[in-house]
Amino acid sequence: MPAQFLSLRLRHLAIATGLVAGAATALTSPAMAAGPSATSAVAQSPDQQSNFARVIVRFKEQAATVKARPLAARATALEAADVAQVRATTLGLRHSAALHARRSLDSRTHVFTATGMSSAELAKRLAADSEVETVEVDHWWRHTSVPNDPLYATAAAGGVTAGQWYLKTPDTTVVSAINMPAAWDLSTGNGVVVAVLDTGVRLDHPDLAGQFKPGYDVIGYGTAGTSSAAEGIAAANDGDGPDADPSDPGDWVSQADVDSGKLGTSCTKDDIANSSWHGTRVSGLIAALTNNGLGMAGVAYNAKILPVRVLGKCGGWQSDIDAGMRWAAGLSVPGLPANPNPAKVINMSLGSDGACSTTYQNAVTAVVNAGVTVVAAAGNGIESTDPTKGGGIAVGTPANCTGVIGVAGLRHVGSKVGFSNLGPEITIAAPGGNCVNTTGACLYPILSTSNSGTTTPVAADNAYNYTGVGTSFSTPLVSGTVALMLAVNSSLTPADIKSKLMSSARTFPTVSGVAQCVAGNSTTPQLECNCTTATCGAGMLDAAAAVSAATPVAPAPTTPTTPTTPTTPTTTSSSGGGGGAMSGLWLAALALAVIALRWPARRAR
Repeated sequence: MPAQFLSLRLRHLAIATGLVAGAATALTSPAMAAGPSATSAVAQSPDQQSNFARVIVRFKEQAATVKARPLAARATALEAADVAQVRATTLGLRHSAALHARRSLDSRTHVFTATGMSSAELAKRLAADSEVETVEVDHWWRHTSVPNDPLYATAAAGGVTAGQWYLKTPDTTVVSAINMPAAWDLSTGNGVVVAVLDTGVRLDHPDLAGQFKPGYDVIGYGTAGTSSAAEGIAAANDGDGPDADPSDPGDWVSQADVDSGKLGTSCTKDDIANSSWHGTRVSGLIAALTNNGLGMAGVAYNAKILPVRVLGKCGGWQSDIDAGMRWAAGLSVPGLPANPNPAKVINMSLGSDGACSTTYQNAVTAVVNAGVTVVAAAGNGIESTDPTKGGGIAVGTPANCTGVIGVAGLRHVGSKVGFSNLGPEITIAAPGGNCVNTTGACLYPILSTSNSGTTTPVAADNAYNYTGVGTSFSTPLVSGTVALMLAVNSSLTPADIKSKLMSSARTFPTVSGVAQCVAGNSTTPQLECNCTTATCGAGMLDAAAAVSAATPVAPAPTTPTTPTTPTTPTTTSSSGGGGGAMSGLWLAALALAVIALRWPARRAR
């Protein structure tokens, strides 16, 4: 091609591009629109990126863009690419989107990409166009996600051959498993912060490395400057009052602790026990590192944990818990510093018997109004060696507070596990662990990250607990699922989340030979029983179904009313509208672009 002809072609292209840029946003180069980097793709599937969109668009048969330049069935790859790009540019101009054609599936269906927005957002925009028949996100598919963490498959060394059974795909053996492999195909919780109000955490656990946001220890906040201040410090067991260190120093209670009276009259011989590392166990279920070849898998392994220490030796004050809730949600709490990393989910694997108090309800209402979802354990009822006296009772607080997602516990077969409380306040049920055996290894526990120290912690200890049971461990399975939901749809309100969890839940099974649970029975404890929607919530947690329910769906396109009389095209840009009208400026730009593309070929003849 003679140099002067190439120069002339580039000049025409520059003119056409300038007109196009004046009518809509400037187009980026195909290289710039290639999609997310390899680094970001590890953390999040390409179709979930917030700044990269890829959609499949099918035009209507009578669309002006299609009729203006049909795509022949035997078109060459170059011709097909040219037609698809003209259609992409035309459509993008009407919606302020720089679209790039990637592939043609047939004469009217193309794959378009754009940067600066999510696939869901682009699909929503284009669905409103009068020339578009359908548009959907071009999803990224892979084989069902099964993590390489060894304890996921089995923990035979710890006597738990079923491994993390509670995360697996449900089957006839683990009926209540929450279906995480399919959920991980949709979301991993990227960008969501989950607050864990508990005993603190072991920040140095190898399977939780890098999973924490800076938290706070609020133990003693409610007793500062009072006669109970010393008790608060003793319960905290870290030698001081509230501070920015949420690490768990251990919550063991000895006979000497009880005899000394330094922990107050609420601490009795019934509290004597080794350190529980409770907050670390809860945190691991939510966000343990996954696919790192180490230990266990977490439900929302790309979420972050905000540790808020509210429980010490023998428990904690409600006022401390109230303050911790507000601080975790990013609300102002007098005497506490601002929280720079507010949580969107608060996990409360704690509680007590009785009705929700006014103070508790006020705290819940405040954080829910701030857009934070509160998930709380139903409680573990009455423990007794006499089977006629033990079992679940009425739902405890804060799970019975209005606005809270209360969680009941299930056995692996789907019936209510004996210790779980029950009642109409429950929102949903999830695995709570059950040993089956009365002696020997616990067969179906909720295993999680822990520490092997019986009193003080062992540093950087890659330890796990293989005997965990309780609604405390049902609750983080739900909290983690909420994080997955928020990662695909950050606009969900706490009410939306509760509704979608309930509507996506799986139906409770009927286990042969097991009695039906009785609603509202707060005086006679109930052991294992077949759940109903009046006793154990809407059904069994299905994480994959919940995330699917939370994923935005592009609205069906609407067709504008066709004018009854001819209209004269205006010279104003139509890039901001959803209709199919073509402006004079757009037509001029398109014409110049076509001339520029064909100019050298005509001169070469």
